[in-house]
Amino acid sequence: MTAPAEPADGAALPEFPMRRACPFSPPAAYAGLRETEPVSRARLKVNGKPAWLVTRHDLYKKILGDSRVSANLKLPGYPLQVPVPEETLQSVPLTFLSMDPPDHTVQRRMLAPEFSVRRMRELRGRVQQIVDQQIDQMLAKGADGPVDLVTALALPVPSLVICELLGVPYEDHGRFEEWAWAIMNHDISDEDRGLAHYELDRYVDGLVTAKENEPGDDMISRLIEFNRQTPAVEHSDIVSMSKLMLVTGHETTANMIALGMLALLEHPDQLAALREEPELMPKAVEELLRFFSISDAGTARVALEDIELGGVTIRAGEGILPLNNAANHDERVFPDPDRLDVRREARSHLAFGYGVHQCIGQNLARMELDVVYSTLLRRVPTLRLAAPVEELRFKDDAIVYGLYELPVTW
Repeated sequence: MTAPAEPADGAALPEFPMRRACPFSPPAAYAGLRETEPVSRARLKVNGKPAWLVTRHDLYKKILGDSRVSANLKLPGYPLQVPVPEETLQSVPLTFLSMDPPDHTVQRRMLAPEFSVRRMRELRGRVQQIVDQQIDQMLAKGADGPVDLVTALALPVPSLVICELLGVPYEDHGRFEEWAWAIMNHDISDEDRGLAHYELDRYVDGLVTAKENEPGDDMISRLIEFNRQTPAVEHSDIVSMSKLMLVTGHETTANMIALGMLALLEHPDQLAALREEPELMPKAVEELLRFFSISDAGTARVALEDIELGGVTIRAGEGILPLNNAANHDERVFPDPDRLDVRREARSHLAFGYGVHQCIGQNLARMELDVVYSTLLRRVPTLRLAAPVEELRFKDDAIVYGLYELPVTW
């Protein structure tokens, strides 16, 4: 089999990314693609280049489990999600998310103990303290009127947690949150994105250097000590790993906290079920992760060889975008997928990706979401929206979907 011919003028190719049909639904085109063309061509909005979209659950897993694809964003054909000048792209070091084995394996093994189930059990008590402290402050502010749940809770909780884990001073959170936003926004200028990368790199490099001289009881210091005992990576690699954990460790969870609470408030039957049966919360967390799939195209790849998938041939050097928001709404796996159901067995969702690059921080994310949702429902039983959903601003312009604000009252 061969890949379908590229249209001469490109007019037949849909543009990617596609906008969600509504805040609670994936793009409308995904359902049709899953049924009629589960491996299909699209044109990237960022640069006009073509790439393959993979929209079916089984094919998503198959392509991400294939050793003939690469996560290396420097390779020709890799489907970038934000504009990056070629000179800049080739000069920046890869994070371990963009490395292939064996380099990826080395760094993942260094980080894995920090995110084990056992480690999360040990951290849960401290996360509960952080959540309670933020809710105390939120309740105090609420005496004066509506409160923005994003700035009061959704953003500070994961920021405080990841700062403590890494050993980053929390008083610097405003700076790295601003840099993270610039890096992950589709519509920001190349100059501003490059400046954000530069400032964040310089900040984290200084932090790692300081801990090399005066280690503490934190993840960065443990990575440094591990590498001294068993040399495996360079100083720049520890900087890169730390930067990645700092950015991804707060941005994704913050968005899920806000979106998850919005979904529950807008689905009172599901909210009532959780109040009546609090033991459903772990299932609810998995269902909300599936339902929103906020990092839709976070598993971009490029083919190293010709690969047959779903009845077509992806040629070597062609970009591939396995879409977890499409795969997580596959009717073959999740009946009535557009319905939020906190009793659903949704653990087979792909919100954290699949294969060797599956999100290393997923245990932390699950635990934080469980603690935040459970504590909010228990401590603020009359929580409600203070603005219509139609007036809320969603992050359709960002790599990771979310809310800019979520006004609430009680």
